[in-house]
Amino acid sequence: MDNKLQELTDKLYKEGLSKGKEEGEAIIIKAQEKATMIIEDAQKKAKEIIKKAEEDARDFRVKVEGDVKMAATQSVQATKMDIENLMVKGMVGGKAVSALSSAEFVKEIIQAVARNFNSQESVDLEIVLPESLKSELEPFVSGELAKSLSSKVSASFSGKVAGGFTIGPKDGSYFIDLTSEAFESLISEYMRPMTRKMLFGE
Repeated sequence: MDNKLQELTDKLYKEGLSKGKEEGEAIIIKAQEKATMIIEDAQKKAKEIIKKAEEDARDFRVKVEGDVKMAATQSVQATKMDIENLMVKGMVGGKAVSALSSAEFVKEIIQAVARNFNSQESVDLEIVLPESLKSELEPFVSGELAKSLSSKVSASFSGKVAGGFTIGPKDGSYFIDLTSEAFESLISEYMRPMTRKMLFGE
């Protein structure tokens, strides 16, 4: 009886031990599989992070290079423009202001333009002249010019006009700008292409 009980006990123990061992091994295998999956997932995420970081770094480099290139181009263009402006102003500026600041020269131009207005139709004229030439031009406008025209002419003088004048119908419908500033701007635009080509070969 004792032997049978011992055998039954041993059998139950061995079966329990075997079953426990199998379950333990199954748990270990499952844990290993889970660990492998976690590692693979971590490696995948690490690769994605590295890839994104590389892409961001590449995009940033491209952007910085583009910004630097644009800044350099703008800087070169601004420098060229400064040189061009200095050259054109040196060739035109002083001469235009000097010529259109001469009272005699301005008188001749006013007469030619005013006569042309009157040849088309008789209109009252308004002229804006440089304040600096008021003493020389005011008597001319009210005297000689007024007598030569069939219409009325009035003049005002402005410190904003360095040389030359503006002229047009008194009703303000339009005017012709023959100031030194307008003349300088007009001549400068014609000279710029030549100056640019001479300086930069463009």
